[in-house]
Amino acid sequence: MSNFKKAAFDLSAGRTEFHDLLNLTGCEVSFNNFPAGAAVPFVHSHKENEEFYLVLNGDGEIYIDGQTVTIKAGEAFRVDPAGERCIKAGADGLTLICVQSRENSLKEFTASDANILKDKKSPWMN
Repeated sequence: MSNFKKAAFDLSAGRTEFHDLLNLTGCEVSFNNFPAGAAVPFVHSHKENEEFYLVLNGDGEIYIDGQTVTIKAGEAFRVDPAGERCIKAGADGLTLICVQSRENSLKEFTASDANILKDKKSPWMN
């Protein structure tokens, strides 16, 4: 299966980056578990990459461009490359996925980029 790569990771780990595990070439994806009160130890921005965050569990805060915004499970947010950011977990911890990709690099979306292979069937498509 040369068109596929799979990797297991520890759901309890503090941070897992997938660029090396899966040989990602178009984005960086990380799974992040912050224990209660833990925070990224620095404020940062990016040169070219926007970040998309999906909050899976818990709550916390993001410091963004001098303001603090509350975040919680079930929310998603995006930060421009120039956005100066730092994340801190709340009292119950914080679990999130972060996807980094070059701003304005996406040329096609799911429907317009997909090639529907009408002559192909998976085992569960009877």
